Amino acid sequence: MPRFLSLVRIEENTIDMESADPGFEERMGALFEEITKAGAMVDTAGLRPTAEATRITWSDGRISYTDGPFTETKEVVGGYAMLQCKDMAEAVEWGKRFLEVHPKQWKVGLEVREVEEMPAD
Repeated sequence: MPRFLSLVRIEENTIDMESADPGFEERMGALFEEITKAGAMVDTAGLRPTAEATRITWSDGRISYTDGPFTETKEVVGGYAMLQCKDMAEAVEWGKRFLEVHPKQWKVGLEVREVEEMPAD
């Protein structure tokens, strides 16, 4: 069964857990439990702020490093989920449901991509 990586995209300094409604964490927990019981959840996590990150770039045969925060970037990856689903439509449906549990005033996006599996030797 194919795997799908969902990248959670946020505007880093606009999301504050204190602005979440009281039922947010309960709704998210219930959804994660449902995805897990359905056998689709492989792994998921939120990411630490970009202020604690380093970008490593390969260009013109050289490595360069840029420490965060990345002020030139408006939208960043705030978390991920690795799902195992029958097809893209199922992965997108889980993604839609994930977004719907968030507070209405938040701006959160998902990029859902199928993982290109390496052939077995």
